[in-house]
Amino acid sequence: MILVVDDSPATVGMLNELLEKAGMTTLVALEGSQAINIAHRMLPDIILLDAMMPVMDGFEVCEILKADPELRSIPVIFMTGLSDSESVVRGFEAGGVDYITKPIVVGELLARMRVHLANARLTLSAQAALDTTGQCMFAVNTLGQVIWSTPQVSQLLEAANEGDWIHCQLEIDIQQWLNRQPNIGMGLKLNSPRRSLRLVYLGRNGHDELLLRLIDNDKPDETVCLREHLALTAREADVLLWIARGKTNRDIGQILGTSPRTINKHLEQVYKKLGVENRTSAAAKALQYIGR
Repeated sequence: MILVVDDSPATVGMLNELLEKAGMTTLVALEGSQAINIAHRMLPDIILLDAMMPVMDGFEVCEILKADPELRSIPVIFMTGLSDSESVVRGFEAGGVDYITKPIVVGELLARMRVHLANARLTLSAQAALDTTGQCMFAVNTLGQVIWSTPQVSQLLEAANEGDWIHCQLEIDIQQWLNRQPNIGMGLKLNSPRRSLRLVYLGRNGHDELLLRLIDNDKPDETVCLREHLALTAREADVLLWIARGKTNRDIGQILGTSPRTINKHLEQVYKKLGVENRTSAAAKALQYIGR
């Protein structure tokens, strides 16, 4: 489902017709507040957003959408007659994934839409995989604000909370830590009131999305367990853990923020170190040391 937002009825009508001919279902809005209301009610798969509109321009609309946890994962492609670098940068800073200049070339628009729809579905698939395997992982922006998290993160933070620690101190601690530009694998001890918690930086997962793992120091970390018992590197242990969870190289690459080819290279080293020849045997070895 595609939401088309433009203050020109002619442009909206043209795009609606072209997209429907391409087999897509469209929603239309002629101004910003209407677009936001429709997005809340219908949760479109992608939004085509005119940058220059009266009252509320497209940049402001995009910022409002990206501030909403239910809407921030929807890809936004800006449509604009502006091609100067300042406007392009402003669009990306507002949260857009792409921009296309007017007059719109339909073939180019459809190709860009397909790419961003596929990327969005992969991201949602990876987040669903994290949710169902019980991983304490979440993403924040560069200000330390949570973009998404698995249910286990919320449960662990609630168990560690006392007073307003989650709302007041946690975001500040994360932001200060990120300002120091941690390397992948670097950890941060959290001064939580009731539990001993640690954050591990896993890398970037997009322009303004940093992936973190939350670790309960009172419980053994599964990747550490695999590293110690099987003589693996940190990244090899991460890959093996997800293999044991039944994930494909593509899923693992999306979760760890790297390519399936890189995952395959790590996996080759894992096979060699474990003395096995396939994923099933590697997973069986891992499950000797970790729980399902």
